[in-house]
Amino acid sequence: MTKRPEITKTDLENFSERWEKTSQQSATLISEFFERQQTLTGTPVKFDIDEAAIKAFQSMALRFASDPVSLMNAQFSLWHDLSELWIDSAKRLASIEDSETPTTSQKARILHQKDRRFKDEAWEENAAFDYIKETYLLVSDWTQGLSGKAKGMSDKDRKKIQFLTRQFASAISPSNFILTNPEVLKKTIDSGGSNLLDGFKNLLGDMERGHGKLKISMSDTDAFKIGENIVVSPGKVIFKNQLMELIQYSPTTTKTYKTPLLFVPPWINKYYVFDLQPKNSFIKWVVDQGYTLFVISWVNPGVEEADIAFSDYMHQGVLAALDVVLKTTGETKANMLGFCIGGILLTTTLAYLASKGDKRVNCATLLATMINLTDAGEMSIFFDDDQLKVLEQKVKERGYLEGEEMSGMFNMMRENDLVWSFVVNNYLMGKDPVPFDLLFWNADATRMPAKMIIEYLTDFYRDNLFMNPDQFEIDGETIDVGRVKTPVYMIATKDDHIAPWRSCYGGVTSFSGPKRFVLGASGHIAGIVNPPVKNKYCYWTNKSRKIHKDPDEWFSGAEVQAGSWWEDWDAWLKKKSGVLIEARKPEDGSVEILADAPGDYVTVRSD
Repeated sequence: MTKRPEITKTDLENFSERWEKTSQQSATLISEFFERQQTLTGTPVKFDIDEAAIKAFQSMALRFASDPVSLMNAQFSLWHDLSELWIDSAKRLASIEDSETPTTSQKARILHQKDRRFKDEAWEENAAFDYIKETYLLVSDWTQGLSGKAKGMSDKDRKKIQFLTRQFASAISPSNFILTNPEVLKKTIDSGGSNLLDGFKNLLGDMERGHGKLKISMSDTDAFKIGENIVVSPGKVIFKNQLMELIQYSPTTTKTYKTPLLFVPPWINKYYVFDLQPKNSFIKWVVDQGYTLFVISWVNPGVEEADIAFSDYMHQGVLAALDVVLKTTGETKANMLGFCIGGILLTTTLAYLASKGDKRVNCATLLATMINLTDAGEMSIFFDDDQLKVLEQKVKERGYLEGEEMSGMFNMMRENDLVWSFVVNNYLMGKDPVPFDLLFWNADATRMPAKMIIEYLTDFYRDNLFMNPDQFEIDGETIDVGRVKTPVYMIATKDDHIAPWRSCYGGVTSFSGPKRFVLGASGHIAGIVNPPVKNKYCYWTNKSRKIHKDPDEWFSGAEVQAGSWWEDWDAWLKKKSGVLIEARKPEDGSVEILADAPGDYVTVRSD
């Protein structure tokens, strides 16, 4: 047994001195916080689903009241699992306390296997903590699954209940409290409480960064600087307007394919998740394959852009960029690529061009793009009629939706990874966040113009107008995806919580031209930014050229492929990119060079 370190008088004096300084910092922060409340002119937007939640829980209660047998069976199931766990734990305490393999109920053990909150060995080695953990997992799983046993509930209400019960269950996890987390408890005893003092300082620091509102640090914000040790692929800004900067990347090969490639990233986040470091940069990899690549870098909007509409993102963004790409390369057609909401904008542009008979887009690639929002997953619970009314009022007052408000919603959809793990690490363990390029990007949120975000959430998420032919218009042109004959490649990811893959699949079936669908492993970011050199995630393809209406039917005939989908896409794109020619440099084009990549817009932070 490891002997606990002795705490000396010097240790106590140092602790006392640190506590005094921290207390002074806390008092100053509290004073500044209350002063700030008196000068605030705007009200933060909250994705408040309390009223909708009450209605959903009332609906479930009524269902169980009319079908008490279902509730009784659910309760008996929980009692059975807990009784089995108690018997196993009692046996362990009584006779096999020193056993290397703890005896737990089979169901609880299955629940524990993939839960990173309980990776510390003490959760299994110590009988008491093992019982706490397994009891929590059983009750948590039962609570979250209860709505599924209420017959006749609407899917909308069921999703709300499942989301809210998961949030509650995650918040009360024993891993989030000092006395019920063996790793934190040991650290507290061994350090004489210094971890809690360090954690309190981290908490105060995050409160200061958030100007009185808790803003959890996920990465060392001082470890990265855009353009110096992150976002470093060489290129030039060759065009700029109110909405975007256009970057042309410098070639790394002597020959490049004739048809240029234009990337339309989302504006909910910054584009540089595709250019974090050279080792995982999609942008660098694309350039290395011999493509002349152009990327749109969107502005981080403020009050001046309050009246920017979704159609402006098409005209001043995609179409303006397409004009410049064709002008500087001298080509008549370009290939295009879009990710997430950038893919929705690209699809809108394709349908708009199809309605006008414009054939300047040679082929299109859609990454994690959900154009059919019949089932938008957990995102849909935030955007019912009542919430949209409140949101519209608030963003119109301010002129934009604050970046951290949208990112906070995304974080809630992966609360254990993006919220509670940092609460434990930063505030209970007292550790500083480590440098992590992906989390640095995740915290670099972007604002969204008031008019655009309301249009987008209403027309796409709430009404799903995009999938109703001729009901969605831009500048008097009716939009119908079925008119798009452009060849399309779509990649969705199996564990995507933002753009569920079945919903992405439902969109690609609407195109009337040639289409290829590929399913990647992992989630919304990790499954897309999946460099071949890492050989980390697989993907699925179906040999049949037919795109089935039913995504599960497609998957039943799909085969798993080792490696990255990047290489599959590259083989598809090369056939549509023309012959090899002398590499084009940004300096050789017919437009003026404005700045070095990554330009100015990407460096503007919301905070």
